[in-house]
Amino acid sequence: MTVIAMLSVAPVTEGSMSGEVAKAVAALDDFDVSYETNPMGTIVEAADIDELLAAVAAAHKAVDGDRVSTFLKIDDKRTVDQRAADKVSAVEEHLGRPAKRDHE
Repeated sequence: MTVIAMLSVAPVTEGSMSGEVAKAVAALDDFDVSYETNPMGTIVEAADIDELLAAVAAAHKAVDGDRVSTFLKIDDKRTVDQRAADKVSAVEEHLGRPAKRDHE
């Protein structure tokens, strides 16, 4: 089964967080997970919950700072093997178009 999560790790700071966020994302490379980073967080996929939680812990610990804020949302479907892309495709099927819009 695939466990899908939305992860956001950041130091609590006034300046740019991108360098520290990059450390959190890089920490995921040490684990057997797939991931995709977007402007609001990183979608992480793992074969099981233990691997996912180990990767999340490493990402959290990789960020330097006196205070680190981590948000984690987990979808652990235990009877179906479903990837994050499958979930997006299902929404797009109902929309009848891509689930993306560029508005300028």
